[in-house]
Amino acid sequence: MKTRHAFAPPVRTAFVHAGLACALTLALTACERGAPAPAAQAPAPAAAKPAAQPRVAHPSAILPRPAKFVPGQGAFVFGPDTAVVVVADQPGARRVGEFFAQRVQALRGFAPKLQEGSGAVKGAVALSLDPKLPIGEEAYVLDIGQDGAKISARSEAGLFYGAVSLWQLATADGAQGETRIAAQRIEDAPAYRWRGLMLDVARHFRSVDEVKAVLDQMALLKLNSFHWHLTDDQGWRIEIKKFPRLTEVGSCRIRAGANGRDAQGKPVQYCGYYTQEQIRDVVAYAAARHINVVPEIEMPGHAQAAIASYPALGVGDVLKQVPPVSPDWGVHTYLFNPQDETFVFLTGVLDEVVGLFPSKYIHIGGDEAAKDQWKASPMVQNKIKSLGLKDEAALQSWFVGRIGAHLQQRGRVLVGWDEILEGGKLPADATVMSWRGDAGALQAARDGHDVILAPDRKLYLDYAQSERDDEPSGRYPVATLRAFYEFPMTPPGMDAEQARRVIGAQGNLWTEHKRSFDQVQLALHPRLDALAEVVWSPAQGRDWNDFQRRLVPQFDRYRALKVGFSDAAYAVETKAEPDAGGARVTLASQTGFGEIRYRTDGGAPDASSPVYAQPFQATLPLDVVATTFFDGHPVSAPRRFQAQTAADLSKRGSAQLKACREGYNLRLEDDAARDGGREGARAALTANLIDPCWIYPGARLDGVAALRATVAQVPYNFQLWHDTDQIVTRKAHPDAALEVRLNDCKSAPIARLPLQPALGRDGLTVLEAPLPKLSGTHDLCFVFASGAHDPLWALDRVSLQPVP
Repeated sequence: MKTRHAFAPPVRTAFVHAGLACALTLALTACERGAPAPAAQAPAPAAAKPAAQPRVAHPSAILPRPAKFVPGQGAFVFGPDTAVVVVADQPGARRVGEFFAQRVQALRGFAPKLQEGSGAVKGAVALSLDPKLPIGEEAYVLDIGQDGAKISARSEAGLFYGAVSLWQLATADGAQGETRIAAQRIEDAPAYRWRGLMLDVARHFRSVDEVKAVLDQMALLKLNSFHWHLTDDQGWRIEIKKFPRLTEVGSCRIRAGANGRDAQGKPVQYCGYYTQEQIRDVVAYAAARHINVVPEIEMPGHAQAAIASYPALGVGDVLKQVPPVSPDWGVHTYLFNPQDETFVFLTGVLDEVVGLFPSKYIHIGGDEAAKDQWKASPMVQNKIKSLGLKDEAALQSWFVGRIGAHLQQRGRVLVGWDEILEGGKLPADATVMSWRGDAGALQAARDGHDVILAPDRKLYLDYAQSERDDEPSGRYPVATLRAFYEFPMTPPGMDAEQARRVIGAQGNLWTEHKRSFDQVQLALHPRLDALAEVVWSPAQGRDWNDFQRRLVPQFDRYRALKVGFSDAAYAVETKAEPDAGGARVTLASQTGFGEIRYRTDGGAPDASSPVYAQPFQATLPLDVVATTFFDGHPVSAPRRFQAQTAADLSKRGSAQLKACREGYNLRLEDDAARDGGREGARAALTANLIDPCWIYPGARLDGVAALRATVAQVPYNFQLWHDTDQIVTRKAHPDAALEVRLNDCKSAPIARLPLQPALGRDGLTVLEAPLPKLSGTHDLCFVFASGAHDPLWALDRVSLQPVP
């Protein structure tokens, strides 16, 4: 399995200003880096007020949080008659003004008119570029008074970021037409120069328009580095004119399971790549938003799509046949061979890449290069001996060094995952992207290399955001919004001198389990918003509660712009346990932010609905709808819990069941729709790839006569490398069945639900079987005894059925 890479309605908020320990002078530079101050506990929710739009947009609306803020007197009226004034001989200021006007049009419904001028114009927004300003290259100063606003910067990038801040202030109330912006002065600059996002398009291809949409959102968060993962075992996504088979063959695969066949059962290819013209278009689009696009061309591992296209690139004396472009996720063993002809290919590819991407940095991967084929190859072993190298790790270091030297000749800097540190000395100017915890960052900094932090689990956006049953597909354990916000930019054990080698951080979105663009957006926001503040704002001034308040208008903007985002941190979880009067209901959210309002008649709560304070009694049938509110406005979409009978209270989705072991736990999207078709909603199934086993904790078995389970099967398209021999299978006795065991997973089954009705069927199947008469509260263990691990059987949900 690939370990590295694997709705809210509008709300208004009051401004709460916290002092910053890292106040800036006019000579704005990056603040001293350090760990974030401990976040305060969430305050007790204030009493809700009737919904009302504030007359003035407050500074709390800016995200990421500015470095320095000084409040002023009064407010600036910003409306359809407001002009944006630019100096005639400053095309950069005009470009920023045009972008600002477009953004205002999108949310407020009017576009400020651009006009040329050189002095202050009453009631206008003035954009001023002055290369002599004593501030940082990406810094800006925003002055807002009653008579207008002025943004000053020494570069177009700084002016752009100032315009983004003013746009956020101008759109904080969620309304259209005229608004009033509080008078204030903001002095701002980023803490780090690499503020990034990695998007994997090899596993699931994203269109040019979708990539541009991601770039738009990055720009509005002041992120400046887009790491584009273009090649992998599952697809080659960039046109290389010298080697056309890379896209003719390498850009297509047959997906596993129902994904890879049509309604008649015939194979359907999944394809996609970017032409060089499209690449140039995306690069220019990003540059206009002050985003640098860093391409990644994987080597020496993750090379199966390239080898499928040009088999001579593989380890020929080991390969028995040409591999396909892989339909599987995980760690593959196909590596480029280390012969001169392979370097002719790789340098030819990189020469075209360098011609397309003006980026100083070129990413060459370097991770998860499983050395099995190199170890088994007499040809490779002879190469190791002829070079006087110690082993295969040293061969990879030599490989990386040769590629790095070629990039140096082209005036570029090599970036690679932290495995490039293994086996020998790196090119002196190489930059290390540390993903396997902190070890790579510490070693790279000690060795004098620049470091980009991108640790697995901590900054990986493909991890689930909650354990809710409506959580989309992804990986476990959960990576919460708060964990992203509290990410430390100085790894433990790194001294101040080494910390200066940390040039920034990025979130990584691997897309094995993100099939659609909707899923991509849900994975990005709002955790990417939190990371944007981590890499931009001074650590000493960060405040978790203040950040959440500023997310409120941000969610409003996303809704208006039709940008998807997850509200999992604020969604209400309803738990209902049976009791003598019907049910005892408990409501909670992940963060505890704001207040929960609810209704028990199935209607959507509003600001006048009851505020949840403690568990309450309710009669059956039960229909509870709950929403988190802040300052009288909803922060999450309503969540509904229905139960007609006591049996419904016993339902547990797979995310609510406990995995029997840690590691390799995934939330998998079914390969077909719930009804077995190709279109429609798909189930998200929580399962363990090594040992598919679930525990229903504390099942109340008094009066229970039967068990109902909804099951599904998905193709086992996972390559686990050396962990493959650990996969647990259970024999069928005599037929394949879902087995239910009492208290632990080693006891004899108390029930067996035959899988015959589900065999060979796409989508979900409901199974039912009687249970022996039992009493009390017990854990129930569920395992599939099918005799094989492929397909992977999984639970969708289970429920206990009472005695008729």
